[in-house]
Amino acid sequence: MSPRTNDDATPDAEKATPDENTAAAMPDESTVEPAPADGTAETAATDGNAETAATDGTAETTIAATPAATAGDEDPEAPAREADAAKAAPADGTAEAVPGRGTADAADERVAAVRRLSRSQRRWRAAQLGFCAAALAVAMTAGAVVLGALRDGATTPAVAAVSSGVSPQLLASGDLDASIRSLQTHLRTQPKDFGGWATLGLAYVEQARTKGDPSRYPQAQEALGRSLKLRPDYDPALAGQAALAAARHDFTGALKYADLALEQNPYSERALSSRVDALVELGRYDEASKAADLADSRKPGVPVFTRFAYVHELRGDVKTARRVLEQALATATGRGDISYVASALGQLAWNQGDYHSALTYYARALAADDNYLPALEGRARTQAALGDRAAAIKGMEQIVQRYPLPQPLVELGELYEARGAAGDAQKARDQYALVNAWISLAHSYGVNADLDTALAAADHGDHEAALTAARAEWARRHTVHTADALAWALHVSGRDAEALPYARRATATGYRNASFLYHLGVIEGANGHTGKARTALKAALDLNPGFSPLGAREAREALEAAK
Repeated sequence: MSPRTNDDATPDAEKATPDENTAAAMPDESTVEPAPADGTAETAATDGNAETAATDGTAETTIAATPAATAGDEDPEAPAREADAAKAAPADGTAEAVPGRGTADAADERVAAVRRLSRSQRRWRAAQLGFCAAALAVAMTAGAVVLGALRDGATTPAVAAVSSGVSPQLLASGDLDASIRSLQTHLRTQPKDFGGWATLGLAYVEQARTKGDPSRYPQAQEALGRSLKLRPDYDPALAGQAALAAARHDFTGALKYADLALEQNPYSERALSSRVDALVELGRYDEASKAADLADSRKPGVPVFTRFAYVHELRGDVKTARRVLEQALATATGRGDISYVASALGQLAWNQGDYHSALTYYARALAADDNYLPALEGRARTQAALGDRAAAIKGMEQIVQRYPLPQPLVELGELYEARGAAGDAQKARDQYALVNAWISLAHSYGVNADLDTALAAADHGDHEAALTAARAEWARRHTVHTADALAWALHVSGRDAEALPYARRATATGYRNASFLYHLGVIEGANGHTGKARTALKAALDLNPGFSPLGAREAREALEAAK
């Protein structure tokens, strides 16, 4: 969870002393929150499935400051065309969307393609998967060109690196797609603009993340690679490589590129932030805490404050996390920063069972950006916890119609199961099948989706697949989230003795997560530790009684059985 701002700080910010502006020095009382500004959209970053995603900020390059070059034969749209040309046409024979088509049409085409892929998995899993994945990729790529920019829990910026060919007013509007088109136009005439290529690569990463379209990652890789070919060791491009690696869940790679960027520019906000993210996602929490302190001393600001807060939350220090986030919100002016930080506060409140505060923060986020996905998800999740299932289902349905991503799909499926009306069981199965479709597509574009696989399959799919994926993810990184995923996959596979150490490890840092406590309680009970089971289950329900449409109900049943 980490909003991003431009690395090019103002002179005053650069001269600010830690005593005045660092997260560590913030007062206990936050200042009055300013109203949203209409200035340049700040980047936002995120935690997706309760994990902090390492992301980049707005592009830090000023293209106008880079050397001009004569036109060559390098084409900024070539990566996109090459990737799209390699894909098969959609299964229904429709043509790829063009920029003039409407948002609704593109979204419908994308979602229809996801559903085609899901059906194909059920009918002809081996023979048809590749063809339908290609159809989904074409539709999602088409949709990504047309849809307006949406900020997710990761980042979203208007691309702030401005070239002579890109309108600052356009970038300030927050329209990422228009910014990409302007960069492409600029790079046709200035193909040796290494700053422009780095900015384009970062923009593709954001487009992929915010639209749930992994087909943009190879294009981002190509653009960032061209930047580094023109100027090796260019720190914004290296920081962009860190963001790309993190987006693909290659956190070892993200750490490597962040370190390389910091060798060139020790004050790169994006690289400092990405380094914290990578260490968190690798489970190296002590190092992440030190990295957050270093980032706070070198480049205090919203991106660093949010990471500083998350490191403290992982240690159970919710008070400090809330204080730092409230201060970040009070100082945020860009709509992207406001929507992200308010959503982070909403999620923190929801995690503690403070649902009314959560709704207030989500409303603040949506006032800044009414399409901000984490706020829409959080609001629906909170409505469900408060018992307003109809509103929650309506909200989640609207989200997955446009963005069929794993977490909202699973949550909608569980809401259907909890409601239990006629046809709901099939509706739930449809949502879980769509999760499998998205994971297959993500894998095809180099995204490691094992954690998504483990979490979804353990409760709603193939238990063997869940365990395989959880073991693979644990082999790569030891976090509280991967420990919990492996513990639960072992439990549903009937291996509770093996599951128990992982379930205990998931809660050992003090991180207050009701789902983790619920899993621990069930696994303790399965190992015959009735007292410990009651303690963990009661703690889960005391902390967040509506933590899951199905899990909270099952936790209450398990607690009653353990008495």
